[in-house]
Amino acid sequence: MNLRERLTVLRDVVFARTSRLDWLPLLLVRLCLAAIFIPSGWGKLHDLAKVTDFFSELGIPLPHLNAVVVAVSELACGVALLVGAVSRLAAIPLIVSMTIAILTARRADIHGVADLFALDELIYLALAVVVLVLGAGAISADGLIARRFSSPRAASTQTPKGDRS
Repeated sequence: MNLRERLTVLRDVVFARTSRLDWLPLLLVRLCLAAIFIPSGWGKLHDLAKVTDFFSELGIPLPHLNAVVVAVSELACGVALLVGAVSRLAAIPLIVSMTIAILTARRADIHGVADLFALDELIYLALAVVVLVLGAGAISADGLIARRFSSPRAASTQTPKGDRS
């Protein structure tokens, strides 16, 4: 066996073993987002006056209403992501919230592209976009429901894994 054939065999073995873990990245993304947004939403709910004052300083309209909306959406969407229920829908308010945070609270910290990409809020936004586009993954309430209620015919007509053409 020459070097090229050995590398091909090695690649196939590595791919076969790692493809069994295709559920892991989306689970980790959801758990990381939940670990951020559940305590953040909980904290905001328990100190709405402080959040309202901060939103007032930023010039956000209807600061108290928006403080309540952000607190509840962070907590509720964080819990939804934790269990993987309605994950795509749960990602939307978080994307909006992080976009507004970048444009208001963090705007003064951005002096260039490197500063933008160093923001935690942009990382959270990007992870939420991943959930919005790819869904919750196999290890989730959404995945369980999909497996439970998908018809055998629908499963047989789906595109094979790895083939997204």
